[in-house]
Amino acid sequence: MNVDTMRAIDRWAGIPLCFLLTPLVRLFSPRRRDKPRRALFIELSEMGSAILADPAMRKLRDQGGAELHFVIFRKNRPSLTLLGTVPEENIFTLRDDGLLPLAIDTLRFLLWCRRRRIDTVIDLELFSRFTALLTGLSGAANRIGFYRFHNEGLYRGEMLTHRVAYNPHMHIARNFIALVNAALSTRPELPYSKTLIADEELELARATIHESDREAVREAIRGLAPQWQPEQPLVLINANASDLLPQRRWDGTRYARLAAMIAKARPDCLILFTGSPAEREGLQAIVDASGAPNCINFAGQIPFGLLPALYDLSLLMVSNDSGPPHFASVTGLPTYVLFGPETPALYGALGGNSTPIHAGLACSPCVSAANHRKTPCQDNVCLQQITPEQVFAALQPRLTGAAS
Repeated sequence: MNVDTMRAIDRWAGIPLCFLLTPLVRLFSPRRRDKPRRALFIELSEMGSAILADPAMRKLRDQGGAELHFVIFRKNRPSLTLLGTVPEENIFTLRDDGLLPLAIDTLRFLLWCRRRRIDTVIDLELFSRFTALLTGLSGAANRIGFYRFHNEGLYRGEMLTHRVAYNPHMHIARNFIALVNAALSTRPELPYSKTLIADEELELARATIHESDREAVREAIRGLAPQWQPEQPLVLINANASDLLPQRRWDGTRYARLAAMIAKARPDCLILFTGSPAEREGLQAIVDASGAPNCINFAGQIPFGLLPALYDLSLLMVSNDSGPPHFASVTGLPTYVLFGPETPALYGALGGNSTPIHAGLACSPCVSAANHRKTPCQDNVCLQQITPEQVFAALQPRLTGAAS
């Protein structure tokens, strides 16, 4: 299903279902609320959010002693493997390629929760009615999520035992920790979570990278660029963003110009355009337009699990605001990320190695929890205002400094 279809179903079917099922959830749910022992996190649609939620999950595991579980759309499952915080056997996936598969998997999920004796559910989604229903029907005694309170239009039932006020002025990773703090709270609050979240709590774990993985990446690169030597620096460009928010895309001609500038400044480097196999044709047009002999189309050349090794071998990455900067944050690779309809203040990659680049127009950011990340904009001037020269100026110290 495409994003607009899923949003329409979530609204027109989700609202009445949340209204009708709320009394049943409140009537039949367990009354006893113990310390979390078997906790389930729900985050379905954003791969990068699995990285942003990792500090919160580790806090619940390390400080709360909870066994972690996770439910996510099947296509996004690989994002959970980068850090391995949630055991593989504790991950449940839902198919989103049709209503029938989704309905079947939802029923399986509800049975799975009961077999696993899930006692705590933490809904990481902002205001999805579908995940509210999964939370309410899970059978868990502790049901934690963001609640609308006096906000208009964000109704999703009354199924939560711990209602947390979403803070739109605070990074989403801090909001996720606020949910965990509510789960660990020893007294009722309204709203949860009246806690201070220290900067140290946002520290990311690092991915474990084996030398065999690095060598597998080197072999994949040599397969397309036999002349490449390991001492030559790698520059990565992620030129696409997911279909979830196409307004995040920077024009391909600008990426081509940027690649040409990088190639001229560092003729000894190898520029890899990365992406999924489905992006290969579009990326080839950008590679061809760049005219750079040291620029290749690397889309679909390695499996997702080898991305940390690729990032570990690379000098820097330029990317749209999408999953790859978050994946790279577990390796320490310097990233230069183009923001438009969203803001790095809320969704920037963790780890301190990411440089956001954005125009700061009056209309930006134009997506938020209040509009379910749906914008009417069809002309992303916020990204058009960012020039290849501006991006090159930001990364040049790292690019040319490594050569000195």
